[in-house]
Amino acid sequence: MAEKYIATPTRTKEILTKYQFSFKKSLGQNFLVDANILSNILRHTGIDRQAGAIEIGPGIGALTEQLAIHAENVAAFEIDQRLLPILEDTLSEYDNVQIIHQDILKADVRAVIEESFRGGQPVHIVANLPYYITTPILMKLLRENLPVASITVMIQKEVAERMAARPNSKSYGSLTIAVQYYTEAKVVMNVPKQVFMPQPNVDSSILQLQPRKAPPVHVEDEDYFFTLVQACFAQRRKTLRNNLTSHFKDTLTKEAITEILEQISIDGSRRGESLDMEEFALLANAFYKNGAIA
Repeated sequence: MAEKYIATPTRTKEILTKYQFSFKKSLGQNFLVDANILSNILRHTGIDRQAGAIEIGPGIGALTEQLAIHAENVAAFEIDQRLLPILEDTLSEYDNVQIIHQDILKADVRAVIEESFRGGQPVHIVANLPYYITTPILMKLLRENLPVASITVMIQKEVAERMAARPNSKSYGSLTIAVQYYTEAKVVMNVPKQVFMPQPNVDSSILQLQPRKAPPVHVEDEDYFFTLVQACFAQRRKTLRNNLTSHFKDTLTKEAITEILEQISIDGSRRGESLDMEEFALLANAFYKNGAIA
């Protein structure tokens, strides 16, 4: 069976030739042509025949096929209309796959989960995400607080490292805080660029996100919290005090900012990358309570 899998260079070329398919750079299309990599991804997800799977961007069905083999049922979102007849062909022997022709950024994913999967069934999101739109897709999924067991995505290696970073590292930033506020994040494997068609310019990583039952910190206002975190990283080489002074230049004096920082015992000469999530929550809550408009 393995040689018949979609995820081989030969089979992928056959399918592309049959349908005279041309890659759209604007959609960030890079198809995986290594079935072993897919098997490893599935192993990390923990998906079994009792589970449901949601895929984003099935392409010609390489990952979808593996999900169909391992999961009870699969719902896959595909934005490119040209791929719909191809998927109908390549996945014809699997009756547990539903292809949804929608832009994931506009889709009501919660409604799809309710309609497509059994109540109480563990649902896992798995995707090979286009590099150019990774962050908007993930932040949409996270902020909607979906009832999913895990999110496992193949993304640009550098972005995966930023999402799973720890304080005091060069990868650590506002994106780290945003992702780890909602999930526990870890890079589970790296994927070389040679296993894609066409070959991208960068290597990829598999990032696994386990949604938290509740955020690890209490914040008075989530939007305010994320805005202030971004402000602290606006210029990485600047101190907290200087970044916050720039951010609040129309509403707070440098002295007022220093006073708030002293109230919560955070040294204004530190840089954003040295603060952990608890300290960012303390910081945001203090400025929020002082009525500082973010």
